[in-house]
Parts: sequence; structure tokens; C-alpha cells
Amino acid sequence: MLAIRLPGAIEERLNALAHETGRTKSSLAREAILEYINDLEDLYLAEARARLNRKAIPLEEVERELGL
Repeated sequence: MLAIRLPGAIEERLNALAHETGRTKSSLAREAILEYINDLEDLYLAEARARLNRKAIPLEEVERELGL
């Protein structure tokens, strides 16, 4: 169980979106949190891999590999 306090403007937007879409505020919040967590996991994984592989690849080489 999670309870959060939202600033009034965000609460109003969430209420309006819930009303317009016929979904609950909880389902919208759950979806938003899940998407944000997925993005953070991707970011942290990319950062961790970058730290392990410190070899930089010049932009020109990347473009050549991709045929750009």
C-alpha cells in the first residue's frame, strides 16, 4: 500500500485524466510509476555497462558502422 500527497495542480490533472479516460486515479498512478521505473532501470543499466566498458567509440566510427 502506498499513499502519496500531490500538489493541487497535479491532483487536478490526475482527476481530470481519470474522469476523461474512465480509469481510476490509482491505475493511472500505477502505470506512470511503472513506466518511470522501467526508464530508470534502463538508464541505470546503461550507466553500469558504460562504467564497465570505458572504451569510447568515436562518433565517426559509429556513423560508419550504421551507414550514416
